Amino acid sequence: MPLFDETPVRAILLDIEGTTTPVDFVSTTLFPYASGKLETFLHENYRNSEIRALLEDFRAQQQRDERGGLKPPPWHDGSEQEQVRSSAAYGQWLIARDSKCTPLKTLQGKIWQQGYASGELRGEVYPDVPPAFERWKRQGKTVFIYSSGSVLAQMLLFGSVRAGDLTPYIASFFDTYVGAKTEAESYRRIAASAGYEATQFLFLSDAGKEIEAARAAGMQALLCRREDTSGAEEGAVHAVYSFNDIFPE
Repeated sequence: MPLFDETPVRAILLDIEGTTTPVDFVSTTLFPYASGKLETFLHENYRNSEIRALLEDFRAQQQRDERGGLKPPPWHDGSEQEQVRSSAAYGQWLIARDSKCTPLKTLQGKIWQQGYASGELRGEVYPDVPPAFERWKRQGKTVFIYSSGSVLAQMLLFGSVRAGDLTPYIASFFDTYVGAKTEAESYRRIAASAGYEATQFLFLSDAGKEIEAARAAGMQALLCRREDTSGAEEGAVHAVYSFNDIFPE
């Protein structure tokens, strides 16, 4: 039985963590880097209007978490130093919880930008990703990325892998500003923004709930099983283990 119906597919939408990129790179390299640099970054950029706006969003989210009984670190609205310490403690708490909070993802992207620029960080993808991107381009397929990480973070990752800059192969990047990855409406928005019908998409992700949401929006979707730690749910009807199986030559 074929993995999917190839005939209508014109666009390939990809998750990152556990799909194009090892989970370990995100959890043991990117997250600790952002957590360790967070307080220094906030001290250095506190007077930047964009950062101040993000911290206001942080404060509002922290209050929602308190009301929800999640017991986040306390927030001290006092001096600049106290606000930075509160923001950093809360941000580190969110990172430890693998939160998809959009202001956090934006801050992480800006911190990682410094790391990539200094050479401390370099993007990582599975070995079958660069040749797949090249093959799909030759076949006339359009590649899109959808991740909970910010668009900036996505571009930095794909722009710095050992195989070279992969961003020219990617038509557009989408993050949680388009909506949550577990909601069908997010995938409808992506299709509309990309100029394709949802039925022309193939979505790949290691998360079962994201697969369900994409299918509910009308996309074909495959569970990507890369490694035992990917968190892929059992019982999915269709799964793929390598990009070599997607439009092979």
